[in-house]
Amino acid sequence: MLYPHRSLSLKGFRNLMIALGGVSLVTGVIFLLKGAWPVFGFFGLDILLVYVAFRLNYRAANLHERIDLNRQLLTITRVYPSGEQESREFNPYWVRVRLAQSPQGTTDLRLASHGQEFAFARFLTDDERRDLCHFLSGALAEARAARA
Repeated sequence: MLYPHRSLSLKGFRNLMIALGGVSLVTGVIFLLKGAWPVFGFFGLDILLVYVAFRLNYRAANLHERIDLNRQLLTITRVYPSGEQESREFNPYWVRVRLAQSPQGTTDLRLASHGQEFAFARFLTDDERRDLCHFLSGALAEARAARA
């Protein structure tokens, strides 16, 4: 199972929102007492926008990919945040793992078979893609050897 990394946990998100809300409330009340009442509303709008941005980010984190490999079949299933699924199946004997690296060091991981390519693990870091390439290449070699 491959999941995107999120550095802020849900508990951390709750604490961040409480801290931002508290600072905005105190600052907004100060502006309200000085007669600048419209500023108070903008502080509330800022908090709402931060909340919506983080919720959309957490929703996007529901994207994940599952890799299943046995002697006869390699299957990659991508599950989107909406719940929609996309699956690709490959024969382990013919499929090759390709890791392309740009001059800047960014990587692109693909499965190639019979002239077709399928990009996957795009939400992983470059180092994680390199590790996955090594691991999956080894697992495919074992599946080919077991098949012979």
